[in-house]
Amino acid sequence: MSGSVRTISESWHRIAEQKISLRPAVTIRRQLFRGEKWYVLHDPFNNTFFRIRPETYAFVVRLRSDRSVGQVWEEYIKQNPESAPGQDDVIQLLAQLYSANLLYHELPADSAKLFGRHRRRKQRELQSRLSNIMFIRIPLVDPHALLKKSMPVIKRLVSPLGVLIWLVTILLAGKVLVDRFDVLTAQAQGVLAPDNLIFLYASLVFVKAFHELGHAVTCKRFGGEVHTMGVMLIIFTPLPYMDATSSWSFRSRYHRALVGAAGIIFELFMASLAAFVWAYTGPGTVNSIAYNVMFIASVSTLLFNANPLLRYDGYYILSDLLDIPNLHSRALLHLRHIAERFLFACMDSVSPAQSRREAAWLTLFGLLSGVYRFVVYTAIILFVADRYLLIGLIMALIGIISWGVVPLVRFGIYLASNPRLIKTRARAVGISIACSTVALLFLAITPFPSRFRAPGVLEASTYVRVVNDAPGYVKNVLVPSGSSVRAGTPLIELHDDELDLDLRAANAQHRELLTSLTRAVSEATSDIETIRNRIQTIEQKLTNLEEQRRSLIVRARENGTWVSPRSTEMVGTWITRGAEVGVIVNHRSYRFSAVVSQDEASRLFAGEIRSAEVRFFGQGDTALEVTDYKCIPCERAKLPSAALGWRAGGAIPVSVKDDSGIEAAEPFFLIYAQLKQTPSVAFLHGRSGQIRFSLQPEPLLQQWIRKVRQLQQKRYQI
Repeated sequence: MSGSVRTISESWHRIAEQKISLRPAVTIRRQLFRGEKWYVLHDPFNNTFFRIRPETYAFVVRLRSDRSVGQVWEEYIKQNPESAPGQDDVIQLLAQLYSANLLYHELPADSAKLFGRHRRRKQRELQSRLSNIMFIRIPLVDPHALLKKSMPVIKRLVSPLGVLIWLVTILLAGKVLVDRFDVLTAQAQGVLAPDNLIFLYASLVFVKAFHELGHAVTCKRFGGEVHTMGVMLIIFTPLPYMDATSSWSFRSRYHRALVGAAGIIFELFMASLAAFVWAYTGPGTVNSIAYNVMFIASVSTLLFNANPLLRYDGYYILSDLLDIPNLHSRALLHLRHIAERFLFACMDSVSPAQSRREAAWLTLFGLLSGVYRFVVYTAIILFVADRYLLIGLIMALIGIISWGVVPLVRFGIYLASNPRLIKTRARAVGISIACSTVALLFLAITPFPSRFRAPGVLEASTYVRVVNDAPGYVKNVLVPSGSSVRAGTPLIELHDDELDLDLRAANAQHRELLTSLTRAVSEATSDIETIRNRIQTIEQKLTNLEEQRRSLIVRARENGTWVSPRSTEMVGTWITRGAEVGVIVNHRSYRFSAVVSQDEASRLFAGEIRSAEVRFFGQGDTALEVTDYKCIPCERAKLPSAALGWRAGGAIPVSVKDDSGIEAAEPFFLIYAQLKQTPSVAFLHGRSGQIRFSLQPEPLLQQWIRKVRQLQQKRYQI
């Protein structure tokens, strides 16, 4: 309880004569946070917890059903005049304990109105449901009895021996994955394939059940109780969950942190076991399930559960390790204190932080978590809207109300009625209106640089693609990539054993037919014409086969530089007829071919471009001036290079039906840009980069509105 409020309260007469005490079932445990004593009140019936400071505890334990609140307060103020709470403090404390169902009391109607517990609880429950519509919990069973019977196994599982087994398993699995890293990454491309989705979801349910079991087992190991097990609908997807909040009453912060980390620990152990199954089984159902389990239990766990900015396991682990209970709510209170103290000049405002270090943590967490949660929830809404537009629109409407309308209404009520602003209310209202006006004008009027980027590839103005005219295995690379060549120079030698066999067979048939022709001249003149026709056919076949054999030597068709970065990797591989094996480049001039999406193409044709520059990957610190550019006024579907598409690690989505990786998933516009060459930048055919167009400056609000409208039109056609 803080001494920052006044000692006398106008509402004191309503509760001074009431006889109130803690409920008999409430238990109290002592905890240490940053070396300071705290006490945790626990109601086992509702599994609720309430932390209080020592001076508050000293007052609360004096409450009895045979003594009035006024008597207890007067006695406490005589014994502890320096730390004694004010009457407003007592009213606020009792209201909070009353709301948490921790008090035994008989209150008249006017005192019940003072607390307003029922109305506020209903409001909180409704707000919680609205703000967490994407995360609905449905309790089903009580696993306490089963966990109690399993205590002998749990004690052996959560022990130094268990930690050693876990660590060894993780290290061995890591080695297995490193040894098969190429196969591991290749199989990741099919995780979201339609035929794998059922395995992915089944693995997700199994892994998350094991995750929640980890929380429950560890909580029980250190003396906690788990009474709730059920299903949580995350984005309307059913997943298991368990309530292990009894760990909040543990005295050791490391035990609390370990309970929070137990789900991650158990999932990583499962991922390790799945890695062994995946590595030592062949393609099939078991192998696919093991890979999905390994993927979910490692990647998703580290990206979401371990993230402290979301209120999942990582958040509670961070809160316990920093020794800052109620990290999220205290961060919001601290940010409000900063506004009250430094903007509204409310000198009575007190920060919940106990030190500068804690204040820094609360400020940093409050800002980062707010931004991150907004980004994550927005991404979730867009994800749902892509599949179920109506549900996505409903979620978006709820999000606007929960994150926009409700906070504004609360802020207005806060400015109008908060007692802390009684002396500075006019200043607070004026500064709030001024800040809102300035921010709106800043976003709506102040021009900001407007730019957009487009990926592209550098191409020689004149170049010839080198293809092989006959299929075969690459036997030898005769000229290394980057060498200057003349027309007719042999570049790559292929070989085809079947072609050699066909040649020997055709020669044998030719000799046989010549012998038959000689015999027919002297013995069967009627067969001469037939044999000559067959000889002519075989000779034509021999001519074709000889041409194919000569084509096994791939030659340059123009003068220039031979460019084939993958030529050495092709040795020993089979290439089909007509496959591109490289290019012959003329280095006299280059152009940069960029792919512009339909979203930005209108601004190109409208003539809004002020300047443009190109930066190549690997030399992003050097900008090349664009001396001239030309936009091709028709849509294209084929990329100028496969390096720009997703299949080759580029940024352009490509069609899943095109194995070459050059057919874009949606039409685009092509730009040819002429660059001013500099000695410090190497101009190489096929080198990729980005072109950045600078447009007329315009306010941020206008830019954001355009992006939102483009998103609506492109993704939802609205």
